[in-house]
Amino acid sequence: MELKDKLISSFMAFEEAFDVDTDIHQLRSDAIKEFETLGFPSKKDEAWKYTSLNSVLKYDYSVFPKKEDAIDYKDIKKYLIHDIDSYKLIFIDGIYSSHLSQTTHDKIDVCLMSSALSKSKYKPVIENYFNKIVPKNSGLNALNTAFSKEGAFIHIHDNKSADKPIQIINFSTGNESALLVQPRNLIVVGENSQVQIIERHQSLTDHPVFTNSVTEVFAEKRAIVDYYKIQNDRDFASLIDNTFIEQKEESYCYMHTFSFGGKLTRNNLNFYQKGERSESTLKGITIIEGKQHVDHNTLVHHTAPNCESHQDYKGIFANNSVGVFNGRVLVDKDAQKINAFQSNNNILLDDKATINSKPQLEIFADDVKCSHGCTIGQLDDDSLFYMRSRGIPLKEARALLMYAFANNVLESVKIPEIKKRITHQIALKLGVKLGYDL
Repeated sequence: MELKDKLISSFMAFEEAFDVDTDIHQLRSDAIKEFETLGFPSKKDEAWKYTSLNSVLKYDYSVFPKKEDAIDYKDIKKYLIHDIDSYKLIFIDGIYSSHLSQTTHDKIDVCLMSSALSKSKYKPVIENYFNKIVPKNSGLNALNTAFSKEGAFIHIHDNKSADKPIQIINFSTGNESALLVQPRNLIVVGENSQVQIIERHQSLTDHPVFTNSVTEVFAEKRAIVDYYKIQNDRDFASLIDNTFIEQKEESYCYMHTFSFGGKLTRNNLNFYQKGERSESTLKGITIIEGKQHVDHNTLVHHTAPNCESHQDYKGIFANNSVGVFNGRVLVDKDAQKINAFQSNNNILLDDKATINSKPQLEIFADDVKCSHGCTIGQLDDDSLFYMRSRGIPLKEARALLMYAFANNVLESVKIPEIKKRITHQIALKLGVKLGYDL
């Protein structure tokens, strides 16, 4: 049985197993019908022209884990940003792990999507925000909505700030020969509020894992959202990350994506600016090798005037790895005095490495300042010669040049422990010790 047919036939059993209100049942039912019509994307779709899911969909994935596997903190400590105090939402094979997590309802809500979908006290938030900005033209989004049950529910109330960062970590244990997990996250940041979030998906074995994640983020007036995605999974793990962010007046949203591992990673990152003087920052570093594949598909939709957006993605590709950048900036007719910047710069370390880059501007306003650009090249021979002439070995010289190439993305990281962790990871990927921490 093909995966699509298996999922459709499994939907009824899923619906009967979990008790939610009538509106959510109807939403799920409509979504599975939409998935039945649209199915999985293929390279015939323009947005998926350079990324095929055939190698991911060939496995017989388990949709529901047969049992919960208890793991100890020592088994996962290295995957956490453990040298900071934080709230933690830990999921094991899609199931919440209470003994590894730390939640709160003290002035802010950091808890579970399953609770939010089933408890009446969260109903106003669910009615106002859940599934409100997820487009209806994607089979993957519809599939996640149909099976939406568990994930992170974060509500930062008006005039409040999260007193420490929030980590959302999804682990897969390999109990199943192949596993499909579909986290669903809802993050609402009220007026004059702020939050820092760290998200990671991590396999603990080499069994195939397919993660189809959907995250909705709402930044109300003057809200600040600082979000970090760390992607460094094993070679049999594939991730489709669908993130949608809606911004109101004078809100600031920062999204940093660090893609260092995994079989196939696709980041669908969509910003919708709905209020004046809002600002969006999208930055990413990709360093991959072997046959790994990373695809960044971004959209910043400017609908209000006097706003800014900044995109800066750096990629380093070795061996037979493949990178894709498809960045789109859309400026509506009424969105005057927009300042939008988009840049994608890449280094190919081997002849068989590939990058497909397509920065796009669609501007319907006449008083804007917008720019985009793309570079693809190799390390500069003159710079290497200069460094080697001063006693720096070739390997270290190459690593330092590549680190300098990616460094400006790290400059905007606001959590020092993350900057230190990513700096160390870059050094490991480049195969050298840089001799210093940042």
